This record gives sequence, structure tokens and C-alpha cells, in this order.
Amino acid sequence: MTPEIYGEKGWALLSCTGICYEEAKECFLKALEEDPDDTEWNMGYATVLFRLESFVGTAENLTPSKAIPQLRRVLELDPNDSIAMVLLALKLREVNEVNEGFTLVEKALKISPNRPYVIRYAAKFLRKAHAIDKAVELLKRAMTITPDSSFLHHQIGLCYRVKLIDLMKYPGIRNAEFEARAGLIELCKSHFEKAFLLKKTFIPAQLDFAEICSMNQEQRKAEDIYINLLKLQHTRPENKQLVFLKVGLFEVHHKKNDLNAADFFLKGMKVQYNSYDREKCRKNLEKIMQRRIFRNRIDTFCSLILLLCSHKNEKSDSEIDSHLNCKV
Repeated sequence: MTPEIYGEKGWALLSCTGICYEEAKECFLKALEEDPDDTEWNMGYATVLFRLESFVGTAENLTPSKAIPQLRRVLELDPNDSIAMVLLALKLREVNEVNEGFTLVEKALKISPNRPYVIRYAAKFLRKAHAIDKAVELLKRAMTITPDSSFLHHQIGLCYRVKLIDLMKYPGIRNAEFEARAGLIELCKSHFEKAFLLKKTFIPAQLDFAEICSMNQEQRKAEDIYINLLKLQHTRPENKQLVFLKVGLFEVHHKKNDLNAADFFLKGMKVQYNSYDREKCRKNLEKIMQRRIFRNRIDTFCSLILLLCSHKNEKSDSEIDSHLNCKV
């Protein structure tokens, strides 16, 4: 096939689900073998690397970022590529190069002040850099262009959640603070709900909505969402792990049922995907088992779980799965 065919196929695969990204990467690499200075194929390759590195269990995420030098390569070929600028800014924030990230975001917004993708990723950078008010302002501007974007609603909800968490760190009894908290909760719920109503498969938005409901003592709403998510089939492994983690935390903190929580954390560990959420499942499971020991409720199950937790880094995923399948 010609570089053009490989490149076009790569972009087509990028528009599909994440399971197609590895194939898209190979297509862009083959296109670049024939035409290494083509800006479009370089940008395609940079984009797929950026997305793969966002999946914490992929090989790309476990090695130093290849997206950063590739995005710089795109900007060498096209210094005015505003999308490459905001994607690079997001990657630079991950390696604590925030000042360069701010510079890139400002430049990108000057070049493309009304381009939805530039605005959304610039706002994401600002939120992660804790410039919340600027992020909300940008996202609201983007919504005047694409009002039915589930991504934008979710990002606005995440911004308001940061404000809510900051407010809850210093709780007070004044009416103004109580009203501010209630207002932020409603804003979070509204935007998270719109996000997953616009995109039914938006699992993180559903989990964020459920978490806010739990914070607002709306346990029934939260539980209904968790029940529905647990029924889903064919979801990406990182989403599956995230669901098990969040349901486990709900069992611990709101239903006070450590045994049920342990079951969900175990299921999260058994998903064959090396991620931060899997590690969180392990740590929460270990806390539950330690509490059982403190209360003198030691049994074979408890001992096995502690053994698996303490030797997690020395055992392969298949060994852990074998032990759990035998004992759980």
C-alpha cells in the first residue's frame, strides 16, 4: 500500500475505539517509513502515541513518553499546529514542565481561538494545572460552538468537583459555605449526567455522577448506577477495573460492608491490566485484611489475601489469578 493509504487507514482507526489504536500506530509508522517528513502522518503518529500513553496499562505508558518528542517533531514541521501545542502542553505537565505548557497553551489559543479541540485540551491542561476558573471559562466558550459535547460537560463537571473538594477541605457552618457546597454539588451532577446521557458508554462520567450522589447522601441513585455498570460486558479493562474499585469504595465508606468490598477489590486485581486502579484495589484490599487481623478475625482467606498483596510485585498476573480462582 502507498503511504497515503496507510495514513488514511491510521486516521480511520483513530476514530474508532481504543482497541484499534495499536493497529493505527502501525499504519502511521508504515506511512512514515515511506514519507518521514509528512506533517499529517507525523501528527497521526503523535496523536496515537498520546492516546495510548493515556491508557495506564499499555506498554507506551510504562516507558518514557514517546509522544513528547513526536509532538515536538510535528511542531518542527508545522510551527503553527495548535492541536500539537495543546497535546504537548498536557504531556509536559506530566513531567512537571508546566511553564512551557502554559506558553504553548497561550500560543495555541491565539492561533486557534475558536477551534473546539484546541479549547477543550487547553481547558484540560488548565484544570490539571489548577487554573480552574480559566478552564471553566474556556469550556463554556467551547460549549457555544459544540453544545452537545459529552467531553465538554464532563470536563466542566470535573472543574466544579475540584472546587467542591477544595471547599470540603475546610468545612464551615456558615450559610454561605453551605450554599456554595450545595450549588457545586448540583453543578457537578448536572454536567456529569448530561455527559453520560449524551454518550451512553461514557463510564467515567457515570462513576463521577455516582460519587457525587454518594457525597450528597443520595445512596440509592449511586447504587443504581453501580448495579448497571457491573452488568456491562465488553468494556475496556481499565474501565472494568475502575468500576470494581469505585463499587468497592462505596461498599467500604457508605454501606460499611468490608467483605463485599473485598470481593470487588479482588475482582479489580484479577483483571489482567497493570494500572494505578489495580494498585488501588490491592491497597484497599490490604487495609480490609489488616482490619480483620486487628479484630482477631484471621482465617485462611485473610492470610491468602495478605500474602498476595505483599508479594504482588514478585508474582506474575497469571499466578495471582490462579491463586484467586482457587480460593475465592
